[in-house]
Amino acid sequence: MRFEQTIRQIEALVDEGIVPGVSYAVIEGPEVMTNVIGQAELVPQKVPLKADQLYDLASLTKVIGTTTIILRLLEKGRLSLRTKVHSLLPAFKDRRVTVLHLLTHTSGLTGYIPNRNQLSAAELKTALLTQLTVGPNFGEKVVYTDIGMLYLGWMIEAIYQKPIQDLIQELVLTPLGMQASTFNPDKSLAVPTELSAERGLIQGTVHDPKSAILQNHSGAAGLFAPLKDVVRFAQFQLGQLKVEQPPISQASVKSLYRDWTPKHLGRSLGWDLRFEPQEHQPLIYHTGFTGTFMLLDRKRQTGLIVLSNRIHPTADNPVFLERRDAIVAQFLADNHLETKA
Repeated sequence: MRFEQTIRQIEALVDEGIVPGVSYAVIEGPEVMTNVIGQAELVPQKVPLKADQLYDLASLTKVIGTTTIILRLLEKGRLSLRTKVHSLLPAFKDRRVTVLHLLTHTSGLTGYIPNRNQLSAAELKTALLTQLTVGPNFGEKVVYTDIGMLYLGWMIEAIYQKPIQDLIQELVLTPLGMQASTFNPDKSLAVPTELSAERGLIQGTVHDPKSAILQNHSGAAGLFAPLKDVVRFAQFQLGQLKVEQPPISQASVKSLYRDWTPKHLGRSLGWDLRFEPQEHQPLIYHTGFTGTFMLLDRKRQTGLIVLSNRIHPTADNPVFLERRDAIVAQFLADNHLETKA
């Protein structure tokens, strides 16, 4: 089997106790192989993981939702990559930062907001727009941050005059038939994340503290979805899923498979890039803090989706990050093998 080694490494995450459980999918052309193994919850009690449970997708929200709507606005000419953030968010005073800088994480935004997690939604938004500065990394270095996607979400809100999460539901999730995906999950259907001293067992509410405050005004995190819906999104990105009113054109999807940074820093629009070691062909890639990641190869019509709650019961789990990188490397190696007859 082409991806046998990749699958072994994914399932080893559960066997070795690195994650409580995992739901994964390997896409190979029209075939999708899925599996669900392990536990949904370890503390305060063990609860088996079931198919179709909802995961806190964390930063996969950025690429499924916010990036897709930005691409839609670019298609319609309502934004350009050169649009200045200040033009739509005048509270942000720096006039250099553009949509392209935010999408590629080259904005150089830096700074510290005291007592951030104790602020109200309105106070947090104001602080993020007015208390951060553009540092020396501007345009020179990729520094991954949630803030750029929060800004992009607010720019989208300024154009549509609706909360970003409502727009993701209306313009992306519903058209793609992601029927179980939601920003307001039934707690009983959600896979728990961290057992927090401050928040208790986090289940059915977004783990990310900024998004928990901002609620439906966060384009950086907050989406809950089952594996089958993330597969639908992946199939759309691969050009395999035909829908009546697609959120964006396939031309826009194809445009993601290139480095969009002026200095070739390895980022696409919203997405990260990974490259096949032999042919150096790009794949689009993104991760989520909670233990989610997705890797898609449009040329070979393959994909990998891994959903876990690696921060349960505690977010202190660095070994997962090492193993995630190893799984991605294995997928890239397996991906280069000859397709099965």
